[in-house]
Amino acid sequence: MGGPDDGGPGTVSDDGGPDRVRWIFAGQLGSLFDDGGGRMLLIEARSVFGRRPMHRAKAHLLLSGIRHRAAELGDRVEFHQVDTYSAVVDGRDDLDVIDPTSYSARRYVRRLGARVLPSRGFVTSESDFALWAGSRGGKRLLLEDFYRSVRQRTGILMEGETPAGGQWNYDVSNRERPPRGAVTLGLPDPWWPEEDEIDAGVREDLDRWQADGLVQLVGLDAPRRFAVTEREANLALDSFIESRLNDFGPFEDATLTNDWTMAHSLLSAPLNLGLLDPLAVVTRVADEYEAGRAPLASVEGFVRQVMGWRDYVWHLYWHLGEDYRGSHNALGAKETLPREFTELDATTITANCLHHSIDGLRQHGWAHHIQRLMVIGNWALQRGYDPVALNDWFTDMFVDGTPWVMPANVIGMSQHADGGIVATKPYSSGGAYINTMTDYCGGCRYNPRVRLGPDACPFTAGYWAFLDRTEPVLAPNFRMKQPLAGLRRLADRGAVVAQEREREGL
Repeated sequence: MGGPDDGGPGTVSDDGGPDRVRWIFAGQLGSLFDDGGGRMLLIEARSVFGRRPMHRAKAHLLLSGIRHRAAELGDRVEFHQVDTYSAVVDGRDDLDVIDPTSYSARRYVRRLGARVLPSRGFVTSESDFALWAGSRGGKRLLLEDFYRSVRQRTGILMEGETPAGGQWNYDVSNRERPPRGAVTLGLPDPWWPEEDEIDAGVREDLDRWQADGLVQLVGLDAPRRFAVTEREANLALDSFIESRLNDFGPFEDATLTNDWTMAHSLLSAPLNLGLLDPLAVVTRVADEYEAGRAPLASVEGFVRQVMGWRDYVWHLYWHLGEDYRGSHNALGAKETLPREFTELDATTITANCLHHSIDGLRQHGWAHHIQRLMVIGNWALQRGYDPVALNDWFTDMFVDGTPWVMPANVIGMSQHADGGIVATKPYSSGGAYINTMTDYCGGCRYNPRVRLGPDACPFTAGYWAFLDRTEPVLAPNFRMKQPLAGLRRLADRGAVVAQEREREGL
């Protein structure tokens, strides 16, 4: 199961000599990946955008980021716009590469014979994670244990050996429902980037490529809402800290129809482009608590997302192995993704929460984690969508989607396809949770308290149908004992299951 240690075989620890060229990928666009003054190589390979249908905002973000970085580097960079990487790198023996972020890219650079440097862009290095995992003595690699170890090692939100405030985790304080009667949280708008001539050129190229049948793009991409340069990313970080951090914690899980950003930072995309150093980010946020300007619960919740969960899924990608994504289907999920998902067409979706989540994704290429997990992911889990297809869909449709981000999030946590390697139980719920944490149900034709009949909420009824379908697999799971007992007491179980089997459309 083990993964590479700081990149695996072929990794070197020095930066080479003056004749070396640093090849940087789309996840390595910030100064963290530039050791200063040397020659750089950037390649815009059009084939990357034609592998599967992709959200237009994601394609735009990647191209804009690459082209902006090339412009910043000026005479230092070799910048090539080609069909494939091989047109530029085959036969070269002068390349240094900071280990890239996917199995396929790592194989490719090693096959070329490039000199591979240890990966960057995370708080915990691959070698440090390997040491931590090895010290566990075969115990399950739990997020909470990993997160605490990183806090102790870095000293972030620590008071000596004690966590700040006396608790490691303030998740219980970060589950407030939306304010009653609110349309939005009433916060200032996030900082938005200003598009330039590079963005205009990207949009023209995408239009032409799509017209020529070279790429398949879905969704909208105007205006660009996510940072593509280090300067933009730091402005977005500044804005979040100044106007949204304090409200991030309490409303971390809340959703309002007319407030697509809520108090979220929108930093996942620039982080995954390599524009921000995550250790510097969490240090800045932690300093807000130390200075008395932000509540501990909000600060700890943000630190846990960036330094805990983000690092954790990165390291699980390597630790669990390349086969993890495609070799697990514990719940026997095989249904094809519906057209409404693949085309991001919410016009015929009648469940209000799913309608707004899919339409928001169409507009922005982004949704916050409750929309991803408890609306879209929950819907897919209940209906048994193929987990590999869903994993790839999340990767392609979200601006922050990468091959390393999604397997633990989708295959493991959201769809429980790995049978409990990442999460101890399936993340499924009925309409009651959605009704508590969002305002979606108030404008919906379905009733979250009803499971049978024309007003039956497809999440509420779907929850029981999901348990009915998966009961033989989930019965040994002690955390599912109570839900399955409830299923067995359900007087109308057969009718609910039959209703959901016959339900048409979304």
